[in-house]
Amino acid sequence: MPHKILKLSTLAILIAGASQANAAVYTVVPVDQNSTLKDQPYFDTAQSDAPLLYSSTGIQDSGTDPSCFTADCTSETYKVTGEALRGTEGTPIADTTPYNQNNQQITNLNQLNIYCSNNLGYGTCETWAEKRFFGDGYADGDEWNGQGLGGLQKKQAAWVNGYHSNAQGLVDGAPVNTFASTIADYNGTQKANLGHIIADTTDTIVKGAVGTDFVYGITSSALFKNDSGMPRAFSKRGFVNTDGQSIQLAPVTTSNELVSNMGQTQANDAVAMSDGKLLVVGSSSYAPSFYAKDRDGNYREDTDKLPSSGDILKDSPLDLNFDAFRQCATNPSNNLYQNWECQFSTFANEAAVWLVNADGTVTSHAITVASGDSRDGLAVIDKDNDTLSFQASAQAVALNNGNPIAVGYSTTDVNNDFYAMQAAYFTASAGNLSSWTRTLIPGLSIKPGDDRDFTYTIANGVNSQSVIVGDAKGNGEKPQRAFIYKVGDGSAKFLDQLVPSIFFNNSNSNAAAINNNDQVVGWVDIQASNGAEARHRAFTYINGAAQGPLKAGGAWMLDDLTNDNGAANSIANSYRIMDATGINNAGVIAATAYYCKGGYENLSKLARCSVTEQQVAVKLVPIANATVSDIQERANDDEQPFKRSGGSLGILALTALGFIGFRRRK
Repeated sequence: MPHKILKLSTLAILIAGASQANAAVYTVVPVDQNSTLKDQPYFDTAQSDAPLLYSSTGIQDSGTDPSCFTADCTSETYKVTGEALRGTEGTPIADTTPYNQNNQQITNLNQLNIYCSNNLGYGTCETWAEKRFFGDGYADGDEWNGQGLGGLQKKQAAWVNGYHSNAQGLVDGAPVNTFASTIADYNGTQKANLGHIIADTTDTIVKGAVGTDFVYGITSSALFKNDSGMPRAFSKRGFVNTDGQSIQLAPVTTSNELVSNMGQTQANDAVAMSDGKLLVVGSSSYAPSFYAKDRDGNYREDTDKLPSSGDILKDSPLDLNFDAFRQCATNPSNNLYQNWECQFSTFANEAAVWLVNADGTVTSHAITVASGDSRDGLAVIDKDNDTLSFQASAQAVALNNGNPIAVGYSTTDVNNDFYAMQAAYFTASAGNLSSWTRTLIPGLSIKPGDDRDFTYTIANGVNSQSVIVGDAKGNGEKPQRAFIYKVGDGSAKFLDQLVPSIFFNNSNSNAAAINNNDQVVGWVDIQASNGAEARHRAFTYINGAAQGPLKAGGAWMLDDLTNDNGAANSIANSYRIMDATGINNAGVIAATAYYCKGGYENLSKLARCSVTEQQVAVKLVPIANATVSDIQERANDDEQPFKRSGGSLGILALTALGFIGFRRRK
């Protein structure tokens, strides 16, 4: 009888282990890779056959659908938005100012290197800067031959050398066309001076999709050809696609001719209003920032915002002159697209909102409080630092009892000493979108001095309960720290204080989004690097009530939650989730991952890939009725499990098998 009990107990253990073997909390769903960039022409000497880099930016909203932790969502088709890249962007199209730097002085290779040294703290800043200037795969020792993929230099040299698209916005892997590809959809008082449009020269990114009616994002102008060169109409503009049409989101302030023609806008996030209209939030230029007045009424200029022609072209046939650059601001009439200098125009930007109807009509408002050229009481240019200008942006929006709350950042004057960008939220009533109140998020103040904790702070996401997430950026020696804050509840809290098991001391982190169930997603370092950003992986954190097997107050690496403990060549083990960019109310996550065809060599955290890894977009769908026992943390790399190509038994089963072997030997 005891022997029978032993056999039954062992069998139960084996069954439990085997049933656990293919369990997980999220299913990894690959997103199609159908960008047409690979079919478009590129520079003759470039690596035109190089694989594209795919990234996610967000997930389609889920409306009133139930949580996927309780309802089977495998048949749902929530769309993942994102972009494909040939190579480095140089300066990201999604940034209001390059790398969120208020001074906007990243215009050449040396300035990229300085930015990296001062803000990222890498030991390889020279290489980092060269890749972002010359592009991926540039020829060492022959950097100027145009072989690199992407890069800032190609954008700047477009006036002389032309340009081929480097970034393409996608919805579920399918390319999205925008107004910028058709000359008839351009406007502006100097449109006639642009010349002839050149095909396949726009860069785009899709930021989100709302329902089945709206897709929105950011696009550059196409390149044009006229008698003077090859100008762009503007560097970037927000767009909304709806009902078969693509709508341009023009700058809110149009009295300044340079701004109305060349000013930038961005569509960062959107939400459907009760009347069916789309409320889009972002940023809008309102004044030039390279030549403008300070609060004393004095004109200030920043010559470092214009690169030298020798910084762009090794043997430049043209010179760039700041006196001509100044004319773009002071005498813009009829010359904006006749001078190379105007292509480098930089702007002061304000938080803005556009209300878009399905028929294409648009109304827009500034979110920041305006008085002449001042915003929120600050002049365009800092009176003591002519490199610094007013900058504000709304990065995300939600409805709280029908009233919008937008979050992002706004400029503050730190101790009347210098302008800095600080995390903020903006509130308005649904019936009056022309009047907003700005509030700086407490606990994230920027301090004066070179050793200050933060160089800037920014809010990235908000939900319907006015819970906000974002980042506080360190200076390269101090880390970037993800925070969470509920409006009205004291000060912002940092995730490295709330869940130190995941967010270890001096780790860098990013909180990208939060849904209405208080579930946060983003990325966090998985290796220590003395404050400098290191290799990272995606995480999720539960700020509110438990979500399925995920307990309140807990945080997990998404690699662990997608681990099904199956074969090494399984779908789950073919991906390592590097970044999570969006989450809808059903709990479905948009993420960017590394993909290893055939699976990684084992199931551990940093397992090697025997073929070339690819960067891809994926969707993570909660598995209905998953339990705590389905959470299986991946092994550390010094505890690598053996490589498997067939079925797998869980750790309980392996333990039981070892015990059986011991009994037999005895």
